Amino acid sequence: MSLKVTIIGGGSSYTPEIIEGFMNRYPSFPVTEIVLVDIEKGHNKLKIVTSLAKRMIQKSGLPIKLSYTLDRRKALENADFVATQIRVGGLDAREKDERISLSHGVIGQETNGAGGIFKALRTIPVMLDIAQDIHEICPNAWMINFTNPAGIVTEALLKYSPHKKVIGVCNIPFNMKNSVAEMMDCNVNDVEIEFIGMNHFVFGRSVYIQGEDRTAAVLEKMLQQNVDYSPANIVSIGWSETFIHALKMLPNPYHQYYFQKEETLEKDLTAFKENGTRSEVVKQVEMDLFEKYKDENLDVKPEELEKRGGAYYSDAACNLMDSIHNNKGDVQTVNTMNNGAIPDLPTNSVIEVNAVITKDGPKAIASGHLPLNIKGITIQMKAFEELVIEAAISGDYLKAYEAMVMNPLVQNEKKAKILLDELLEAHKDYLPQFQK
Repeated sequence: MSLKVTIIGGGSSYTPEIIEGFMNRYPSFPVTEIVLVDIEKGHNKLKIVTSLAKRMIQKSGLPIKLSYTLDRRKALENADFVATQIRVGGLDAREKDERISLSHGVIGQETNGAGGIFKALRTIPVMLDIAQDIHEICPNAWMINFTNPAGIVTEALLKYSPHKKVIGVCNIPFNMKNSVAEMMDCNVNDVEIEFIGMNHFVFGRSVYIQGEDRTAAVLEKMLQQNVDYSPANIVSIGWSETFIHALKMLPNPYHQYYFQKEETLEKDLTAFKENGTRSEVVKQVEMDLFEKYKDENLDVKPEELEKRGGAYYSDAACNLMDSIHNNKGDVQTVNTMNNGAIPDLPTNSVIEVNAVITKDGPKAIASGHLPLNIKGITIQMKAFEELVIEAAISGDYLKAYEAMVMNPLVQNEKKAKILLDELLEAHKDYLPQFQK
């Protein structure tokens, strides 16, 4: 039986991670064909990654056919799963997001604040085109989206694309589970976290180890050890004892942008002056990675890839495909339609939630009402995301302005207009919907 996976954005430095994930799961997820596809601008990287992926597969001895193409529609033919990991405008666009934001005293992070808004505005129309192709060419395929901002993009697809077999994944819940296992000196498979909220704004409400509620112990251990469970792209500055005791939940690494805004901005501005933007750091990491990838003797995923910030991506994406393929009915944390799982948020909005994974997709596990201490800001964040999606679809300047004003990292009506105008000009080549 054939089992084909198409990876859109195949020239990404992350690709060896997902190839390794497929190889590790081959007995239960026996993929027969992988096609990597990218755009002309990424052709050289695509060839380099393809060569490395072929060496990895050859070393494994597994009967997996791997190829690459620039023809997306051809790559989609007979696909069972389509993974998307694209970056519209590349790291150059990210650098503009970060530089312009920081120049106006606003946190310049690629999926939050002004940067996150513009990443979504550039990305959503392209992802809708991809979803349309999938719907026409391989309508039964599951689209597994890792493209950031994952929650916003997944919601846009589920609302505005005819293709409804779409699930968003993020490595942050995986990071958090693995960090809890490290803190508590236990096997990660013994850790279960009840997640509640949205992508990059999700909380760990309860932590269970071998079925026992250990939330309080984990929170205390986190404070005692000052544990950093941030991915490589986020430098943690730690949490105060008062905040953790009041919250009574596990914050995720992205929460520092909202609950430690001034300190994080100061840290980012210092890093900006000393080392440039995060995108410039990533560019150097990528250059070094691709030099390694070129080595014809390299036939494994290099350890340096974890510096890229995508650790556990393959676990999140490959576990999901494996469970759908085998109708496992296990519980994973995904971005999917709310459908009443969190009554405080719109039914047709996307949340990040624990879900039972079946051949028919994820079934969100009801988590009930949001705790009062996070209810207000979570509802605000969801309304902000909906404004971003409407702006991306319509190209409506005022919708984009409203989204900028309502984002907690901006929330200044004059600064919002300055940022919006500068970023629209900087990214005009990738924002045709705003040029009418």
